[in-house]
Amino acid sequence: MNKLIVTGGTQLRGEISVSGAKNAALPVLIASLLTSEIVRISNVPHLNDITTTLELLGRLGVQFVVDEKMTIEADASELTDLRAPYELVKTMRASILVLGPMLARFGQAEVSMPGGCAIGSRPVNLHIKGLQAMGAEIDIKDGYIKARAKRLHGARIFLDISSVTGTENLMMAATLAQGTTVIENAAREPEVVDLANCLIAMGARIKGAGTAEITIEGVEKLSGAEHRIIPDRIETGTYLVAAALSGGDVRLRNARPDLAESVIEKLREAGAHVETGPDWVHLDMKGERPRSVNVRTAPYPAFPTDMQAQFVVLNSIAEGTGTVTETVFENRFMHVHELQRMGADIEMQGNTAIIRGVEKLRGAPVMATDLRASACLALAGLVAESDTVIDRIYHIDRGYECLEEKLSQLGARIRRVADYPAPAMRAAAAGD
Repeated sequence: MNKLIVTGGTQLRGEISVSGAKNAALPVLIASLLTSEIVRISNVPHLNDITTTLELLGRLGVQFVVDEKMTIEADASELTDLRAPYELVKTMRASILVLGPMLARFGQAEVSMPGGCAIGSRPVNLHIKGLQAMGAEIDIKDGYIKARAKRLHGARIFLDISSVTGTENLMMAATLAQGTTVIENAAREPEVVDLANCLIAMGARIKGAGTAEITIEGVEKLSGAEHRIIPDRIETGTYLVAAALSGGDVRLRNARPDLAESVIEKLREAGAHVETGPDWVHLDMKGERPRSVNVRTAPYPAFPTDMQAQFVVLNSIAEGTGTVTETVFENRFMHVHELQRMGADIEMQGNTAIIRGVEKLRGAPVMATDLRASACLALAGLVAESDTVIDRIYHIDRGYECLEEKLSQLGARIRRVADYPAPAMRAAAAGD
């Protein structure tokens, strides 16, 4: 198993490009199930979660053509299976998104209960209740969601929780339903809007994406389309925090700063000088140490939970004391224990981390527990004395395209190495 070794002490400087958004690309790829024509998707990031999605769709019978720039042509004209198996679904929660499109287009679907990373409970009951309101018959048996419907019909659906995947699944299903569907308390995230824009290009009739109420007027069929994935707002925020931590000067191109306004405002509050344009953002700390900030996560357009871990690191080396409160997931502070091993002064009180900034962290062997926690540990290594060795970095490969290469372009000393046994174990293996 590979590890990352990060040597701290370098101010990040330079320019890099932001990749396409993973959380937008996954549902757009899955939306190809809704049509028999080719859907061409560009700006797709090269990530493990994308590979898993392609493997899952391929198992169902979707054919792909992928070029050297990760532009993907998806052809779901002849599906061979309507069953999403456990061995694929268990690795990625977004796999549940195949349920709505298959049911809407083919009248049946069988999808394993999903897995994913352990940051908290993310139940699928919203998906099931919404599809049942649209006329689906659903049984849960042997760990599988088994759904049938001659044709889904429009319904008014209120989501108890503003769920991104719940909104996306029901929106996709409603595009081919008979009549009009209204989703209330819908998720407003940019990734939901990006999916809606792709579906509209395919011929769907959708209004209100990006607001709390989305209206979908069902059509008989959808066509092929071309769609470009939006830039990744979480990757944007992560590299901006990396620059701020190090006192650096970094410019990001191919970005959408308008999608990361809550993060950018907190960085300005921390003392960063930030300038933005339509497709770029420039952060300059002028060599200064950041100031502590108070952060509270909430659904978009508020501060994103996916940036919580990065700001815990920022506050760990900032001047003063700051708090980070997590309101979205109940188990998303597992990185705190690893940062404490590196010398961070963090006290947990319920769902709030109270962080007293220290001047330097110390390098240590640490373990990534989820996708964003793995990125936060890499950022912590940038400002730690000596080496930080990060284990279980497969989490990083799920959501960050070429993280160590991009950080290296900015001057970071970071490298990926193959796992190796401890010295005593190597001696024993050699017969010493």
